[in-house]
Amino acid sequence: MTENIDVVVIGGGYAGVMAANRLTRRDDVTVTLINPRPDFVERIRLHQLVGGSDDAVVEYGKVLAEDVRLVVDTVTRIGVAERGVTLATGGTVRYDYLIYAVGSGSADPRVPGAAEFAYPIAGLEEAQRLRPVVAAAPSTAAVTVVGAGPTGIETAAELAEEGRTVTLVCGGVLGPYLHPRGRRSVAERLAELGVTVLEGPDAKVTAVTRDAVRLGDGRELPSGVTVWAAGFGVPDLAVRSGLSTDTLGRLLTDETLTSVDDVRIVAAGDSAAPSDLPFRMGCQSAVQMGPQAAETVLSRIAGKLPVPVSVGFGGQCVSLGRRVGMVQLAHRNDTATRLYLGGRPGAKLKEFVCKSTVWQLAYEARRPGSRSWWIRDDQRRRLLRVERGAAPATADRAA
Repeated sequence: MTENIDVVVIGGGYAGVMAANRLTRRDDVTVTLINPRPDFVERIRLHQLVGGSDDAVVEYGKVLAEDVRLVVDTVTRIGVAERGVTLATGGTVRYDYLIYAVGSGSADPRVPGAAEFAYPIAGLEEAQRLRPVVAAAPSTAAVTVVGAGPTGIETAAELAEEGRTVTLVCGGVLGPYLHPRGRRSVAERLAELGVTVLEGPDAKVTAVTRDAVRLGDGRELPSGVTVWAAGFGVPDLAVRSGLSTDTLGRLLTDETLTSVDDVRIVAAGDSAAPSDLPFRMGCQSAVQMGPQAAETVLSRIAGKLPVPVSVGFGGQCVSLGRRVGMVQLAHRNDTATRLYLGGRPGAKLKEFVCKSTVWQLAYEARRPGSRSWWIRDDQRRRLLRVERGAAPATADRAA
């Protein structure tokens, strides 16, 4: 009689849920998903939570396969030698294979006063903490949003549409990912909403106080509520566990998403750095990497060589309030094109993307392995050969 193989997935975000669901393809695999929350978080809706139009959570019963065991807890350490993870509440969960999908969160602002007086928004609890603060603030109170990426833009637009006086401090260019044509479209919409956009090298925050934000050129902006949406960081679990990481703390892997330290550890999502050339953080890459990480594990269990990861991009969706959106189209290698869809059609497409992402998770739960193809980015292959001076690794080490 064949013994069951235990696979532990750390992290119940987009990548972790997709990986856990895919692993249920084999009846002899027992899958345990460890996550600090009892519900799935739609991170792409956190700005809506702050604005009061959505709670940004979905019951795991709707997106997670029935055969996956959910453990609501936090992993404090990965014991590589003993193949077990230590839980914050005590005890250890043993594994034969581990998928590291801890995701990302707010980066350390490293700006005087930001940790004390600014409100981060990268995680559920942070957004939940910010919502009542915004609701309690007088309608005339100045709101400052720091960060020019999608989170900052969406939060600024959401609050401005409520009638708030919002300033968006970019610390550089507005929407750095966007093509200039798409950027102009976003800037025009923000202007319609009354958002003051501060761009350029002088628009960098140097200090935050209880009621103001100070910029690099000496300006001081009154701010009743300061929202911090500048950058993402990853948990330090891999570092604390003695595993090799990149400078940001993402787990270093080869092109099959296998840890460079241990073939029984595979990574996916924002916390993975394949070939030290990580993909852009976000659900778009996570929902592709999750099932491929699972396929790497399933290949090893079957005694087959895993295949290199393949992630292709379609662009970036940005909400500009509840009625307007902008979808920036991109090449498969994640570089923006001149094409974008704006206005009401852009908002409808963005909402479709949000709903379809949850649908993908649920569909994989019902029919694991249904998606068997991935968009290939040939430029990544060339980058790996030219810049690294060798062909991509395929992790043909024995498990």
